[in-house]
Amino acid sequence: MNREDMLARLIAQAETEGCELVTLRAIVEEACDLGAARVLTRMGLADQGAHEDLVQLRELLRAWRDVKSSAWKAAVGWIVRGVLALLLLGIAVRLNLGNVMP
Repeated sequence: MNREDMLARLIAQAETEGCELVTLRAIVEEACDLGAARVLTRMGLADQGAHEDLVQLRELLRAWRDVKSSAWKAAVGWIVRGVLALLLLGIAVRLNLGNVMP
């Protein structure tokens, strides 16, 4: 019996015998499972290799975030070094340290 059949039987049971809390919970659970299975199928994640694909995608995303973070840190470091070099150059020019060398 597939999920659609199970859901149809639970709904028919609720209509004929009344809806008890157990029956209502079973209907909700089956409907959720059926909906989740449909979403996974539509997304192309219903096959056996889907779990490994998701693991690889998460690793790729983690690596991308690490690279992006490292790139920003490196860029900020170079900007700070550049500003400090310009500051030192400005101080040297202000103090006429360029004329000290023969």
